[in-house]
Amino acid sequence: MDPRGFPETLPEFQKVFPNEEACADYLEKLRWPDGFACPKCGVAAEPWRLAKPGVLKCSSCRADISLTAGTVMHSTHSELTTWFWAAYLVTTQTPGMSALQFQRQMGLKRYETSYMLLQKLRSGMVRPERDVIGTEHPVEVDETLVGGRTKGKGRGVHEKVYVIGAVEVRTRRQGEDRSSPSGVAHSEGKPLKKRIYAGRLRLQMTDDRKAATCEGFVRDHVAPGARVRTDGWQGYDGLTRQGWSHDGLALNANAELTNEHLPLIHLVFSNLKAWINGTHHGRIEPKHLQAYLNEFVFRFNRRFYPMTSFNSVLGLAVRTVPPTYARLYSGVWQHPGGPPKAPQIEIPFQ
Repeated sequence: MDPRGFPETLPEFQKVFPNEEACADYLEKLRWPDGFACPKCGVAAEPWRLAKPGVLKCSSCRADISLTAGTVMHSTHSELTTWFWAAYLVTTQTPGMSALQFQRQMGLKRYETSYMLLQKLRSGMVRPERDVIGTEHPVEVDETLVGGRTKGKGRGVHEKVYVIGAVEVRTRRQGEDRSSPSGVAHSEGKPLKKRIYAGRLRLQMTDDRKAATCEGFVRDHVAPGARVRTDGWQGYDGLTRQGWSHDGLALNANAELTNEHLPLIHLVFSNLKAWINGTHHGRIEPKHLQAYLNEFVFRFNRRFYPMTSFNSVLGLAVRTVPPTYARLYSGVWQHPGGPPKAPQIEIPFQ
């Protein structure tokens, strides 16, 4: 067990959350870490605990308080144990989990239940007050196309969607355990850690890669004055004028030059596409793509501490208003972290 009390293995998870009562107790402590305070009358006092797990009664105003009200679990008909398993599996498994996989493993009758449950969890994976990146490290910024071939529209690749990303370039401390000196790849038959590695990541779906879009993304996600590395695309030409230390270089499809100048963001894009095509078989509609980008970023930024991600997603979730079924499927719902206005067109991803 982690010293902070987080379960690190499946047996530990089952031991910590064996039933509805244990889940309700954990959720109560998460929502009111300093002790219960009635959201209706404001009185801080020990509540009465009803027979039904997840519902408390204020000892002052006698109001019934649901533990899931105002969270991503608001008005849920699913058991808390189902929600906890979903949060645990989607955050601790490296490839995540598709809605179909979760439906099968949890024995849910309807696919829609599994899909909406995971989508609501994804809505809690972006902190409203999250920091900008690059305050201490250089940042690589680039854009890529995500999508697939569209049948019946001629030769080539059509109707892909732009995703723009930024990732911190961090350097390992000298003498760090198993770190590689001067580019040495192996020692004593074991692989060594590379000199640089990826720090915090940001991904956003965009309609285009015009200068206003590229500069707006950097302005929203990268610290002012940070060193920003990009390729030679003209959409980034105004960064120096706006206060960033811009290092742009025309790569001209040169693999060696690309690996030297922008090694990490291209690796991120490769992993993103492999995840979309692997776990989700490439079937993500553009109106939902930002939610999946948020999940990828959430798990990527916590990859060194995967077991604590479960606690993190519930901690974020209790401050999040989830999407409704109607708003999600109509395309009206604005996923956190996305562009000001998400595309409303339907594009088949294959």
